[in-house]
Amino acid sequence: MASYSEIAGLVIGGAISSGTPVLFAATGEVLAERTGIVNLSVEGSMLAGAVTAAWAYQLTNSVLMAVAASALAGGLLGLMHVSLVVLANVGMLASGICMFFIGRGLSAFWGHSIAGAELGGLSRISIPALANLPIIGDALFAHDGLVYLAMFICLAVWYLLFRTELGLLIRSTGENAQVASLQGIPVKLIRLVCVSIGGSLAGLGGAHIVLGFAHTWFEGITAGRGWVAIGLVVLARWNPLYLLPVAYLFGSVVALQLNAQAAGITVSPYLLSMLPYIFTIIALTFAHLSRHGSGMPAELTRTGS
Repeated sequence: MASYSEIAGLVIGGAISSGTPVLFAATGEVLAERTGIVNLSVEGSMLAGAVTAAWAYQLTNSVLMAVAASALAGGLLGLMHVSLVVLANVGMLASGICMFFIGRGLSAFWGHSIAGAELGGLSRISIPALANLPIIGDALFAHDGLVYLAMFICLAVWYLLFRTELGLLIRSTGENAQVASLQGIPVKLIRLVCVSIGGSLAGLGGAHIVLGFAHTWFEGITAGRGWVAIGLVVLARWNPLYLLPVAYLFGSVVALQLNAQAAGITVSPYLLSMLPYIFTIIALTFAHLSRHGSGMPAELTRTGS
C-alpha cells in the first residue's frame, strides 16, 4: 500500500491534470458569458475537440496538429452557436442545446471506427529544480504542455477582461448590449469572436482528455465536464482568476476516485459518476440565489432564452 505522502502527491498532481480540461472549457465560457451570451454547447465542443484530436493524431502522429485541429473543431461549433444567436436571433439556450446534440452525435459517428485505439500524445515537461522538491515537486511542476497552457490562458483572459481597454468593451457588451452598441462598440463582432474563442478553448479541453489523460477515444469521453465547466463559471463569479482553484477542486474529486484504492478506500463508481451533475445543480442554484453582486453580467438576466 502506498504511503499517505505518496497518495497526497498523486492526488495533487491528478487534481491539476484532471482539472485542466474543465479549466480550458470554463475559461472559454467566462469569455463568452462576459459578452452576454450563454453557450450551452460547451460539452459538444469538448467532444468535437476530443474526437478531432484523436483522428488528427492517428493520421499525422503530430501532437501539434491534433491540438490545433481540436481548437478548430470546438471553435466552429461555438461559431455556429453564436451566429444563430447574434445573426439569426435564435434563442441562446435552444441554440446551445442543439449544438450540444450535434457535437455529441457527430463525435460518436466520427469516432466509432477509432474507439478504444491506443494513442500516444503529450509528454510531461518537468520544470528544472522545482520538479525535484519532495512530495509537491512532481505533483506541481511536472505536467504536459497543455496543463501549463491552460493556466496561462486563464490568467491571460483575466488580464484581458480586467486590465485592458478591449476587456472593458467586452464587459460593457455583457452589461448592456444596447447601450454599448449606441456608443459605437461592435457588439455583434465582439460576441462572434469571444464565443468562437470560447468554443476553441473547450475543444482544447477535449484534446487534453484524449492526449494528456486517457490516451484513447471512446464515446462520451468527456463525461459531463462541459456541463460542469458552465457551473464552475458561476461558482467562480465570472472571474477567470477564481477558476483556477475551483477547476482543480473538481479535478481533485476525479483524482481521489483514481487513487482511492491505493489508500484502501472503496468508493462506488455510480456515486462518482453523479458528481458532474451535482456540481452543475449546485452552481445553478448558487446563481439563482446570488444574482445581485455576484459578478453576473447583466445581459444574462435579460436574455435567458
